[in-house]
Amino acid sequence: MNRTASEFVSHLSEVFEDFGPISARRMFGGYGIYHGDLMFGLVADDVLYLKADASSQPEFARRDLPPFTYVKAGKTMNMSYFAAPEEIYEDRTAAKRWAALAYEAALRNRPKPRP
Repeated sequence: MNRTASEFVSHLSEVFEDFGPISARRMFGGYGIYHGDLMFGLVADDVLYLKADASSQPEFARRDLPPFTYVKAGKTMNMSYFAAPEEIYEDRTAAKRWAALAYEAALRNRPKPRP
């Protein structure tokens, strides 16, 4: 059975149950995945991508997980999100670990409040 995008996104609440509550917001044809007010993941074309930064990116690279890319003005743009490893859909401990890794990257890169 093929899931619709909204079914896939709804299923992520179950996947990340041990991590904590998440929410999804529609954006640019996909979804932003949030824990509290921080976006730590995104869903595009039924693929979950998790936030990465200089500290966590090597974890994604070790597993050859591809970055989220999009085309803008004919150029391929990379974002600091990488495909989630497949094991998170079956292993709640792995899901919690990868969600925490992504959330910590989001915390470290939180925009500074405007004065």
